[in-house]
Amino acid sequence: MTEPIATPAAGLPMEVAAEGLPTRVRIHEVGPRDGLQNEQTVVPTETKAEFIRRLAAAGLPVIEATSFVHPKWVPQLADAERLFPMLDGLDPRQLPVLVPNERGLSRALALGARRIAVFGSATESFARANLNRTVDEALAMFEPVVRRARDEKVHVRGYLSMCFGDPWEGPVPIAQVVRVCRALFDLGCDELSLGDTIGVATPGHVQHLLAALNEAGVPTSALGVHFHDTYGQALANTFAALQHGVTTIDASAGGLGGCPYAKSATGNLATEDLVWMLHGLGIETGVDLERLTATSAWLAGVLGRPSPSRTVRALSHKE
Repeated sequence: MTEPIATPAAGLPMEVAAEGLPTRVRIHEVGPRDGLQNEQTVVPTETKAEFIRRLAAAGLPVIEATSFVHPKWVPQLADAERLFPMLDGLDPRQLPVLVPNERGLSRALALGARRIAVFGSATESFARANLNRTVDEALAMFEPVVRRARDEKVHVRGYLSMCFGDPWEGPVPIAQVVRVCRALFDLGCDELSLGDTIGVATPGHVQHLLAALNEAGVPTSALGVHFHDTYGQALANTFAALQHGVTTIDASAGGLGGCPYAKSATGNLATEDLVWMLHGLGIETGVDLERLTATSAWLAGVLGRPSPSRTVRALSHKE
């Protein structure tokens, strides 16, 4: 049974703005894709569709729906062709999908997808583990995908993993990350998402990388951040990104997710925890926190375990 959700005391969190921060943030919800792909059991397609519809009803403006990768690699998302048509009625521009190559792009376009993402790596070790290619070979593979997507007037996001540390290589030089980001940007990606895949980033590191990207000609307006909370740094790193002017933040409802190719990667930043902080800062998100929390509590019940999100736990109570 799903636990009921308590409404916080009136006026909480109290809005106290901090100087120099954006007035509005776009949350890029990754739970249905990046979250569910890491589940040990396969979630029914109908449940995934209901999850996405509930997230949309809670006001999430962008919800990453699924991935058109080969089922062998991510069996939890093998139902992409069945799921996407079940989201009829939602704006396809609200529902990005991950595509690994031209074949994946063709599958996505055939179903009416209007927002896609490619997934690269800043390190050679992870590129080999995840894509079975070198970094440069992966970039070459993405080039026709991005070109065709842009020809079709489809929005393209470029994910870059291991931007702050790699489980095999250790610290990742900022210049190395900048080189690959610049290459993705030059391919024609509309936006880049900087991934802290194993959650080792700290605020100063975040700000130095963002500044280096600006110096290399990648504008802050084209950047989003994707933090994992392995060491409890995700919100602190998000605040550092906000101070730099970043207005696109990736998060996963209920803190779902990790990375199937990096065993040290724990859950994503929980969307509820992010919304609590942003609303406390007086930053607009368009998200109804109570509805979002209820959605994550419902899904936790489906999955048979408590939500990792501190906000979901704080607002949930047993009868």
